[in-house]
Amino acid sequence: MANPIDTKTISKLAEILDKNQLTGLNYEDENCKISLMRENNGGCVPTYAPVVSQPVQNVVAATPTEELREDEDFSNSPNAVKSPMVGVVYLSSNPNSPTYIKEGDTIAAGDTVCLIEAMKTFNPVKAHKSGRVTRVLVETGEPVEYGEPLVIIE
Repeated sequence: MANPIDTKTISKLAEILDKNQLTGLNYEDENCKISLMRENNGGCVPTYAPVVSQPVQNVVAATPTEELREDEDFSNSPNAVKSPMVGVVYLSSNPNSPTYIKEGDTIAAGDTVCLIEAMKTFNPVKAHKSGRVTRVLVETGEPVEYGEPLVIIE
């Protein structure tokens, strides 16, 4: 028998899709797999399926911050705070909290700039130096790679 559709989760995922202007979003837990894709007219179409034991391919949507990263390469910048691991970045401790940092903020070495979630563990990423945040290169919910620049501090 199929699991009932979790409309609250679908609604929250649709909010994330709209807020971050994504074209698609996948969510999976032990009970279900949900994929949301934006139609050309701006609406989103949920699909829902029970989880199967096969690996699921992640869909990564192009976001405005990815376009910014293509314009400038910060990978060798001494001002870049880089991801210490592969995972998903979060700019606040929860959806209702303000972000740890924003462009223009002055921060101290050791301040938390974001969280990286890997294997259901949230790992704080700390500033390596004091200064002013000039660029935030990632958005909440975005997958990041090891060594990827996240924030620029000058």
